[in-house]
Amino acid sequence: MIRIAFATENPDGLEGIIAQHFGRCPYYTFVEVEGNEVKDWLVVTNPAAEEHASGQIPKFVAEQGAKAIVAGGMGPKAQEWFLDLGVKPYVHVSGKISDALPLILKEELQPLTTPDKECDKKEKNEPKRKNK
Repeated sequence: MIRIAFATENPDGLEGIIAQHFGRCPYYTFVEVEGNEVKDWLVVTNPAAEEHASGQIPKFVAEQGAKAIVAGGMGPKAQEWFLDLGVKPYVHVSGKISDALPLILKEELQPLTTPDKECDKKEKNEPKRKNK
């Protein structure tokens, strides 16, 4: 079983809207997946949405057992924190969790493997898709 964290704008479970900034989002939706099947999900209020220290939120997400984090945007320092903690960051993702999750499970969306120094400067982009 794997737990994936989604930065979300609302507490609507799998229909939650992915937030464009992972650190200031109001909620995190944690989705537990086994194979390609959702087993459970949990919405948690972001404990540091208003103010947080460097690394505080990546540590919180990792402590919740997440092995991946999905958000619209994320700065390179946060990306580095997640990578160091063994949490795969997926960025430039928008829409509903229910739309993004199947793409992640089919590996059509790829996580970052190194910090993207230009991430904060990019506008909303379509997710990078694996060529098949």
